[in-house]
Amino acid sequence: MHQRCRLLRPLFFLRRRGIHSSSSSPPADGATDATLLGRLTRLLLLHRFPAAARLLGSSPLTPALLHAALRRVRLDPDAALHVFRLAPSRPSPLAHAQLLHILARARRSADARALLASLLSARPPAPPIFPHLVEVYKDFSFSAASFDLLFRALADAGQLSDALQVFDEMPRLGCRPTVRSCNRVLNRLVQAGDLGGVFSVFEQMQRAGTLLDEFTVAIMAKAYCRDGKVARAAEFVEDMERMGVEVNLVAYHAVMDGYCCTGRMEDARRVLECLHMRGLSPNVVTYTLLVKGYCKEGKMEEAERVVSEIRENEQLVVDEAVYGAVVNGYCQLGRMEDAIRVRNDMIHAGLQVNLFVYNMIINGYCKLGRMDEAHKVLHEMEDVGVRPDTYSYNTLVDGYCKKGLMSKAVDICDSMVRDGFKVTALTYNTLLKGCCSLGSIDDALRLWYLMLKRGVAPNEISCGILFDGFFKAGKTEQALNLWKEILARGLANLHICNTVINGLCKIGRMTEAEELLDRMKEWRCAPDSLTYRTLIDGYCKIGDLGRATSIMNEMERLGLAPTIELFNSLITGLFIAKQCGKVNDILIEMSTRGLSPNTITYGALIAGWCKEGDLHKACSLYFEMAEKGLTPNIFICSALVSCLYRKGKVDEANLVLQKLVDTDMIPDISAPRLEIGKVARALDAIAGGDHHSAKIMWNIVIFGLCKLGRIAEARNLFADLKGKGFVADNFTYSSIIHGCSASGFVDVAFDLRDEMLSVGLTPNIVTYNSLIYGLCKSGELSRAVNLFNKLRSKDISPNAITYNILIDKHCKDGHITEAFKLKQKMIEEGIQPTVYTYSILIHGLCTQGYMEEAIKLLDQMIENNVDPNYITYWTLIQGYIRCGNMKEISKLYDEMHIRGLLPANWTRDMEQTCPDVYNQNGNLCSVKMYS
Repeated sequence: MHQRCRLLRPLFFLRRRGIHSSSSSPPADGATDATLLGRLTRLLLLHRFPAAARLLGSSPLTPALLHAALRRVRLDPDAALHVFRLAPSRPSPLAHAQLLHILARARRSADARALLASLLSARPPAPPIFPHLVEVYKDFSFSAASFDLLFRALADAGQLSDALQVFDEMPRLGCRPTVRSCNRVLNRLVQAGDLGGVFSVFEQMQRAGTLLDEFTVAIMAKAYCRDGKVARAAEFVEDMERMGVEVNLVAYHAVMDGYCCTGRMEDARRVLECLHMRGLSPNVVTYTLLVKGYCKEGKMEEAERVVSEIRENEQLVVDEAVYGAVVNGYCQLGRMEDAIRVRNDMIHAGLQVNLFVYNMIINGYCKLGRMDEAHKVLHEMEDVGVRPDTYSYNTLVDGYCKKGLMSKAVDICDSMVRDGFKVTALTYNTLLKGCCSLGSIDDALRLWYLMLKRGVAPNEISCGILFDGFFKAGKTEQALNLWKEILARGLANLHICNTVINGLCKIGRMTEAEELLDRMKEWRCAPDSLTYRTLIDGYCKIGDLGRATSIMNEMERLGLAPTIELFNSLITGLFIAKQCGKVNDILIEMSTRGLSPNTITYGALIAGWCKEGDLHKACSLYFEMAEKGLTPNIFICSALVSCLYRKGKVDEANLVLQKLVDTDMIPDISAPRLEIGKVARALDAIAGGDHHSAKIMWNIVIFGLCKLGRIAEARNLFADLKGKGFVADNFTYSSIIHGCSASGFVDVAFDLRDEMLSVGLTPNIVTYNSLIYGLCKSGELSRAVNLFNKLRSKDISPNAITYNILIDKHCKDGHITEAFKLKQKMIEEGIQPTVYTYSILIHGLCTQGYMEEAIKLLDQMIENNVDPNYITYWTLIQGYIRCGNMKEISKLYDEMHIRGLLPANWTRDMEQTCPDVYNQNGNLCSVKMYS
């Protein structure tokens, strides 16, 4: 259990004033005018309040007189309240303590709560009342309930630290807080995220023997879930039930919500299903939790099934919260058509589409770049009387900025102002970022001054965006002028200083960067780990390892431990400084400090060894990181591809390129619409000005588009790049030729082949295989054979893929003899038939019904040390199924079983392929399956 440090230290107010201190006791009657006190108390006890007021008109009610009067009338709450209200200024904490005890004794809870609320909300804040409450308790000998009232009031006022101190002291005074007050404090602590405090208070409640109620159970279940202990929450609820404590629906909601937040939807569903057994009826909130959980997991079909369950329940109605959750779920996934469908269902159900739903739809369209539709939603809101808020407008501004449509973004800002909304720093920051990302630095600067003119104070994010934009655009002097202005305005802080240091380091102005570091120390703006890492990285990039090491030593003296990022910079610096012999020392030091290489570390090492021309070390590191489960990024693959090309290892380079496309490393390559400008900016950033790297990456984009079948986009991109000076290579042309051939654009593919020749590039066998495949796919077998026969004259040797393409086409056309002739020619040419060659031929024989010949070919395949695969056997099995020969199928099954080729879904495949045969022989198959 959590222990609170508060229990281990004395209360601050008890240290200042002891409980038995005579100086703080209520003043004796002798300290006041005895006659005046006597007359006043008589009038108060007779409830002659106007007369009491007239009496005090000539003799002021001093604090001492008030304290004495309250003590005299302590058994009459009305008299006490009246004299308290006659005080000319705010009464002292002691007077408050006296009145609180009087009201608590009389069970005037409403008046007591009003008194405490007024005291705790006073400005300036009143001194602590608790020590006075203790003193009066000793003097009056009542009322213990006042401590509980104060405990609850402090919690309600959000003064949790003071509330917990009262809670700690109450047992020492012989008082015990009520479960209701404890629940109030527990709930406030959960809301504040102080889970340690929650568990500690609960532990003390149990030790004190406080009887828990249903609200305690619900609050504690929520606390356990917030702490990530959902299983413990469920266990706790069950324990409480076994102990006979009532458990309400709210507790089960807390457990369900905990399961939903952690993606354990089956467990959440189980909680729902057990409610009826416990005598509880699920309400719309119960089902809403499930809907939100499924939406969070992206399981929208399940979410909609839950909505159907609500509709089927006559006692429940699908409300705005349920519809809103489903709409939001679809918007997060970019499924806007489904989101609109659900929104329309909401309208048809007679519900008003609220601001939250409209904002989610706007956000969904903006994330997809569908700005026209997003803007239409804004107009629709205005038409139906739903007033947009700042989120609506800021989302649109952000969407237009990301699309580079700055004029429209500014128009939205103007609309905001017209509609009475204040344009904040958040909006301006979005616009600044949009301008800087487009390189429109002058526009960004004009926007900056407009921001100042309109009285909107730039924050550190504003400054950081503008600095970053200046430095990236190479406008260093303007950045430094802005820096002087920021200093004059007193806006400089750690974040801005780090941004400026980073910009100076990127352009190699290390002296000025260090000067700024010194000034930060003078300003008492303590540099952090990022400050030092940035400086070290800057020195590493110019190869000054000596200065980088000195700064690292200074950093350690200040107690800032070097991170993996710092060591990555040192590795890069060693390669730049031509000190690669020391790289191993850095790796050893990293290991000594308990730091493991990450993807960036491997990237620095691989890029470094590639530049050194040591391909063996680079490739070894590539495979090492893959073995550790680290995925090579585009930077690593680009470095390897460049090195492989330089070494003449084209096939290996192409394999690495394909890996890049398969792992979707190019930004937005799979997006429905390729935003060339966005991709170009991303690739330029990755390439870092290296034209060779940029070329490789554009090749990857073209290859990826072709692989996705987006041939028109690939060709348009290719044409656009050529217009900008892009020089295509064999890989570029081969990618587009293959894409065109596979998509049936064979003539276009041949035109590209001719273009290759015209620019001095020689098509290789990869290019011609694509052309032959395209011809075969288009049904032009004779042209394919013609091209095949011309390959030798072009000094190009066909490979196994070439033969397999033609063999496959012959088999599909029923020309089995021609297919076998090609197989024989393969062997004569010294090309070993592959498993695909045999599988194609076996398929051709099975299709023609030549099962005996197909089995003979299988035996020949095995004799030639070519292992059949699942496709080979499955082809034969389908042939025998057509013949109804289950005996042979059983033999093939045994062979597959021995070779470990039996798939997990074998039974399903058999049943789906031939249900009649399967049903007749089901028992046989079952025996074999489990033998």
